Parts: sequence; C-alpha cells; structure tokens
Amino acid sequence: MDIEDAVAGLGAPPGLRLPINAVAVKPKRRSRADRVRGEPLSTPLVPGTQTIYVKTFGCSHNQSDSEYMAGQLSAFGYSLTDEPDEADLWLINTCTVKSPSQSAMTTLISKCKSAKKPLVVAGCVPQGSKDLKELEGVSVIGVQQIDRVVEVVEETLKGHEVRLYSRRTLPSLDLPKVRKNKFIEILPINVGCLGACTYCKTKHARGHLGSYTIDSLVDRVRTVVSEGVKEIWLSSEDTGAYGRDIGTNLPNLLNALIKELPSDRSTMLRIGMTNPPFILEHLKEIADVLNHPCVYSFLHVPVQSGSDPVLTAMNREYTVNDFRKVVDTLMELVPGMQIATDIICGFPGETEEDFAQTVSLIKEYHFPQVHISQFYPRPGTPAARMKKVPSIEVKKRSRELTTVFESFSPYREMKGCTEKIWITEIATDGIHLVGHTKGYIQVLVIAPESMLGTSTDVKITSVGRWSVFGEILEEPSLQPNKETTRNISKINTVKVSSPIDELCNEDASCCTNTCSSCACLNEKNSSVKTKEALDDRYEGGVKFAHTIQSLFFRRKRLDKSSVEKSAKTVAEKRGHNKLAYLDWFLFGIICLGSVTMVAVVIKFSSVLFSF
Repeated sequence: MDIEDAVAGLGAPPGLRLPINAVAVKPKRRSRADRVRGEPLSTPLVPGTQTIYVKTFGCSHNQSDSEYMAGQLSAFGYSLTDEPDEADLWLINTCTVKSPSQSAMTTLISKCKSAKKPLVVAGCVPQGSKDLKELEGVSVIGVQQIDRVVEVVEETLKGHEVRLYSRRTLPSLDLPKVRKNKFIEILPINVGCLGACTYCKTKHARGHLGSYTIDSLVDRVRTVVSEGVKEIWLSSEDTGAYGRDIGTNLPNLLNALIKELPSDRSTMLRIGMTNPPFILEHLKEIADVLNHPCVYSFLHVPVQSGSDPVLTAMNREYTVNDFRKVVDTLMELVPGMQIATDIICGFPGETEEDFAQTVSLIKEYHFPQVHISQFYPRPGTPAARMKKVPSIEVKKRSRELTTVFESFSPYREMKGCTEKIWITEIATDGIHLVGHTKGYIQVLVIAPESMLGTSTDVKITSVGRWSVFGEILEEPSLQPNKETTRNISKINTVKVSSPIDELCNEDASCCTNTCSSCACLNEKNSSVKTKEALDDRYEGGVKFAHTIQSLFFRRKRLDKSSVEKSAKTVAEKRGHNKLAYLDWFLFGIICLGSVTMVAVVIKFSSVLFSF
C-alpha cells in the first residue's frame, strides 16, 4: 500500500524542512536469507555527502522544478553530476504529455534498477498515474512536493520507499535553485489550468488552476534581477489563465513585473504559452505589454487544428476564428510580432477535409515556428476511447504538413538588416553564441564568451530556415563582470534550434498540447542540422582565422557538472585571455611541426635514392 503524505495538514510553511520523522516511509524488508546471515539492510550513510544525478523530461515548468530540487539538494550538501554512473542516487523528473516521453522514462528507470541505484521519480507521470507498474519499488515525489526533495532523497538512500503526493499549498518561489543556465530564470506563475482537453494527461497531474500572488512573483523578479539574470521566462500550463482563481488577471501581473525590469533593457521578459480563450478579452492590454522595450514580441499560441469540429472534439473551448482574432490583433498592434503555434495531426475523427483546413491555416499565416505532433492516445483520457485515424494516415498527414511548413522562408527579409540581440547561451556546435532579437528570432554569432549576458547590435549576414546569422558591429568595451563567466554545463548549452525548442530540454518528447511552451526537439521540424548552420555561417563571410580561433577557444568541455564548474569560475576568468594566446601558440607549434616533418621526409628520401 502506498503511504501518502502524513503531514499534509500540519500547516508547515512552504520551503520549511520538516524533521525526518515527519515523512511517512515504507521500509524495505530484508529477505529471509539476509536475516539468517545477519546482513544489515544498508551501510550507514551520512546525509548530504552523496552524489545525485538529475534528469529532466518535458516543459520549462518541469525544468524549473528540477532546478529548485537541485538547489535544495546542493544547499544541503549533496553533489550534483551529469554522469549517471558517478551518482549514488538518480532523480528523474518526468513528463506525461506524450507516449515517447513516458517510454524514455521507463527505459531510464530500467537502467537505474539494473545498475542497482536508489531512485526517486518526480514530475507528472507519477502524479497522474500513481498505480503505474514501472513505479513499483521506487520513491515518488509529487509535483507540489518539490520543497521536500531532501527528505525523500535521505530516506531513499537509507533503503526506504517514500511516496509524497498531496499538498494544499504551492511550493515557495524562494527555495534554493541551481539554474541550468545562470542567465535564464524560469518563473512558474501558476500550476494547473482551467481547461479539460480530451487528449490531455497533464491535467491529471498538475490539477486545477493555482496561481501565485502578484506580490510573490514581483519579489521573485526583483531577486533574480539582482542576481544577474538576463532573461525571465514566465512558465505555466496556460499563462493566459493566470489569476482567475485569486481575483486578478495576466495584464495586472505583467504590468507589475515590467516595473521591476532595469530601464537599460539588460533583462528581458518572455511571456509563456497561452491558449486562445483566456486572452481574447485582454488582447489590447497584452499588445501594450508586448510593445514594452523589455518584453520579447513573441507569443506561443497553440491552435492544434484548423477545423472547428476537431477543436470541439478536443474540447478546446475556442473556434478557429477566435484564434485568428488573437493572431490578427497582435500582428496589427505589435510591430515585428512573432507567433508560434502547435498542430496535432490525426486526432480521432479528423477527416481529410478537416486536415485540409489545417494546412490552409498554416499556409495563410506562414508561421515561423510550428510544432507538428502526431496524436498519441494517453491512458485515462477521453480521446483514448475515441475511434482512431489509421496510423499510416496520421504519419502521412504529419509529413505533408511538415513539408508545407518547411517550404516557408520567414527570415528572408532580414538579411542585411541591423538588429539588437540579447546573448544568453552557447550553441551546441561549440562555435556560436546564441542571441535573440526583440521578436525572439534566434541569431547565431561568433563572439567571445565574455559577451554572454550582454546585448549588442548585429548585422544579419545570412539566413537559415530556423535561425539567422549575424556579425557583431561593436563589442562592448566593458570587461565582463563576475556574473559573466563560462558557467554553462552540458545541459544548458542549446541546440541550434527554433525558439519554441528552447523551452524544453534536449530529451523532451512532449508537445505543447499542455506543457508550458514545450516542444519536442526530436521532431524533424523543430531543429536545425549543424551542417546547415555551418554552411550558412560560411555563406555569411566569416573569416577563416576567426573560425579557427573560435574552434580552439571553445575546446571545452562539458564533461563536468555545473556545480563543479562554478567552483572554478574565477580561475577560468583569470586565464581567459591567456588561454586564447596559448591556443594560437599551440596552433603555430602544430603547423611548424608539420612543416618540419615534411622537410625530414624529403631529406630522408633524397639520401635514400642517392644510394
């Protein structure tokens, strides 16, 4: 029998670490043979001295939860690692939106059990499917119990099975946090939603809408700005529904938050995914916020289908014309507005005519970012019981829509233009830095890593399907401060990808049907091949010497945890310039050695033939 949270009604304030004896646990029994031999259940361990591997699937909300759990574990003394083999315990934060993400979780759980590692499973899968067979014998922590992760980890390391699910209050926003990217704060503004989509499993996990107060969110923004954060992502299952449970609304929140942003535009705000129904009455106010200099002119509005009958079957609570009103109004009122959307292909009952209407909608608006997903029936949802479209037909429609979408060239007109960008990340090719325009268009530039966390003007030299490539017009003269370092781990480097891709981690297999601005990186339409990025970079006229310098200079690398790198940040900064010169010196030595070797071979050959 699973043991639920025994202290849910004690009224402990969020973030308070309860004593160990307040956690209900199920001790694992020793086998009869072990009792006869007198072998102990486990070796006594000192809490807070072990190493933890944290793996995250799913949306930006899940990523934020993982960062909070990692922060608490680190604050208590645990070490964090990106290498599962080095860890004493695995913590897996799961996503339940689509079958592939849950399958990936199942595979990882099997690997963990085979390695005989203690395991804690968090996130939407255990919260929404408590009786799942794969969760037998492992500890579980619910989506609103993340502030008690230290207790769960301690008991699990002792050999106990812990299950915490229910809670009456939201976790505190002021818990310790280890960000995967030190320049980006993912800020959850609410949990759950007001919808009841027939395909949605996340509602089973995240539940009904629960909003944080405006004051608590303003305090959090004020704190992260003082910590050097340069980009704030508002995260939610449905941003537009914010505040309806506490007597306020999204425009009130946004207007309060932008007052806390620096007037020099050093920190930018990005609004998370919103469904059409809850912003229709606030379009003018939302447009005013998107026009603010410190807010990205970008919004993710999932439409899911261009057919009203399909939207009705999905129980989406809006029509295609409602969606058109949202898009048309924002495009008219916000210069340079960029809108991303989602499509589910092959929803039960979708006819050829329904699908044709969806294709027509995408062609009409030429959206720069569209996440195309095949329908996946989720157990326990009404859509799982509906008559399915044959899988062959679903795949055919997905390929057809992808072909239409990939035929667009949304950034063609940008070539030769000058844009201001905010640089926050390193591309996975190890060469480019990643910045974004006011419209959140991804710009790849070659620049020193000291420019991370800064903004600058660039000239767009070439354009690709998913990104554009720029040349920095003038590098900032200021030396990097202590916040501008190379503290970016394997997890927080980014794929050369579309903006909506960045809202998920690299292994996300969920779609944006319910996750906050989430997209699948392993879908064909949501990533750019490195070859294309390199081809376009050379098309932009990048100098060979600059390229070589960058290749040597960013020769890292990402084989240590972000916590270990943080300890070496100051030393890295001091050696920053020296390493650049050293790279050139080593390159010269290699060239000289090659020339010498050729000369020796020629000399040896001449002597040999003289005999």
